Amino acid sequence: MIPILRAQGITKRFDAITALDGVDFDLRAGEVHALCGENGAGKSTLIKILSGIHPHGAYQGELYLREQAVRFASVVDAKAAGIAVIYQELALVPEMTVEENIFLGCEPTRRGLLDREAMTTGSKTILQRFGSAIDPAAKVCDLGIGQQQSVEIVKALRNESKILILDEPTAALSEREVDILLPTLSGLRQQGIGIVYISHKLDEVMRIADRISVLRDGRTVSTQAARDTGKQEIIHQMVGREIRELYPRRKSRKGDVLLQVKGLTVRDSRTQRTVLKDVSWEVCAGEVLGIGGLMGAGRSELFMHLFGAWGLRTAGQVLFQGRVMDRVTPETAIRAGLALVTEDRRRYGLILEQSIGFNLSLSILDRLTRAGTIDSQREHCLNHERSKSLGIKAPGLGFPVKGLSGGNQQKTVLGKALASEPSVIFLDEPTRGVDVGAKHEIYEIVNRLTDAGKAVVLASSEMPELLGISDRILMLHEGSVGGYFDRQAVDQEALLAAAMGHAVAA
Repeated sequence: MIPILRAQGITKRFDAITALDGVDFDLRAGEVHALCGENGAGKSTLIKILSGIHPHGAYQGELYLREQAVRFASVVDAKAAGIAVIYQELALVPEMTVEENIFLGCEPTRRGLLDREAMTTGSKTILQRFGSAIDPAAKVCDLGIGQQQSVEIVKALRNESKILILDEPTAALSEREVDILLPTLSGLRQQGIGIVYISHKLDEVMRIADRISVLRDGRTVSTQAARDTGKQEIIHQMVGREIRELYPRRKSRKGDVLLQVKGLTVRDSRTQRTVLKDVSWEVCAGEVLGIGGLMGAGRSELFMHLFGAWGLRTAGQVLFQGRVMDRVTPETAIRAGLALVTEDRRRYGLILEQSIGFNLSLSILDRLTRAGTIDSQREHCLNHERSKSLGIKAPGLGFPVKGLSGGNQQKTVLGKALASEPSVIFLDEPTRGVDVGAKHEIYEIVNRLTDAGKAVVLASSEMPELLGISDRILMLHEGSVGGYFDRQAVDQEALLAAAMGHAVAA
């Protein structure tokens, strides 16, 4: 079968770094071709070439559409050729309606005025074509993440695009939303659309892909039919080594209670809506407490409130090492011995334009300052030691964070948080958007923290991760406690039931 898209011998360099080294890749009409690899393997660079972000002349090798050589000078050229890309960070305007987003930039007009009737009719037609029941008049901000993802797909395919590239499309989706998205993609495949599917979630890859290509260190390792391989083989090809145990949780010595949450009720100070209701739990030294729940259950809000960055407490107490914590700010939280690694590392965790060293120092600037001046030598020594212990892979501490892979960005956020030597660390989706090798390294960091007598509170939307890395698990349901479990006495089905409000806290 002649491919609709083919990349041959693609090589791309950034100064002394070779991001792609002779990569071959092809896509057929009506197939899902998964692209797998560790962060830094070259996936994003390849996608930027296929979509015209890196124009012809900025790389070596050739692109072909239906075996005709093409030379994209820009993203506009790639779009005109029928290539649509949907990135992990959705490009929708939240305050606009679905139909306004779908037609953004190419609004239908009549006698020089916006033709809303044509826009509504056109939106309904294209939504129905892709099996979506979303109301075109609904505001995007009122939709769930899964529905927003569907709107993004419809928007991308409005111009009859025949090639769809999805970059981590389910990273922010719940399991139920994933179950809606994947059949939608199967429907597109049946319409002859070729889909490039990039994901670190190998269960989904094996479920949706027809073929799988693996990149490692900028080279093509393999391309094979999904039915002819398995997860363990794909992992081995991605990382170049065996990872025998995906969740290497070591039992640490359990110590005293470090943090207690009693009857915590918190409302959003902007909307006045109560988001957390009568939440109680505790975590001890040497322990990992997992926090789970469906999208919107209140996991991130819980962490942000305990760190002093969100919400108005209307009831309950928080005690750290037996002392009541009131009127907390991020500054006082850090000084007390708390640290937070946020869910959105690029927005809240890092200053992307700055260097690794600059970011690693942010939480301890007061400790590095003498007479109003930062002790550069001490800063460099501490950052070098922290970077080495976390295994941050980069040319040096002066390298800009925006140039790092997702896994190394996450390690930098962790390094910044751990630099303050906290006793309790909140990790909100610490492995989201990172590859299987980096996940394994992050789990080992968690083990080292609990071995050192720290307490880790880890929020995750992945049930296997909660079961694999936690000692105890608290499931939230619509801001309340849905269940409280020892991981040895619970399974994935019971966790999901608790997340949906069908279990009683024990």
